[in-house]
Amino acid sequence: MAEQHQAELEKLVQRMRRIEGQARGVQRMLEEGRECEEIIQQLVAMRAALSKAAMAIIGEHMEICLRDKGQDPEEVIARAKKIFMQFS
Repeated sequence: MAEQHQAELEKLVQRMRRIEGQARGVQRMLEEGRECEEIIQQLVAMRAALSKAAMAIIGEHMEICLRDKGQDPEEVIARAKKIFMQFS
């Protein structure tokens, strides 16, 4: 399980690096005075990539992130709902 978790974290870090590259690309586009439509297209792609990253964390890592021995299960569920609602 630890190896699987580590592999998923590495994928997530790679995804975030791609998003970082997209952000730098948008900055260059702005500096170069590129067309608004091109910039918006890249921003939409970045938003979709961020959404996928967040859903990966919510979907695959929430149990690990929220697990705390001795904590009331109802409290854990309430925290999970709060996190999900903040994202959506």
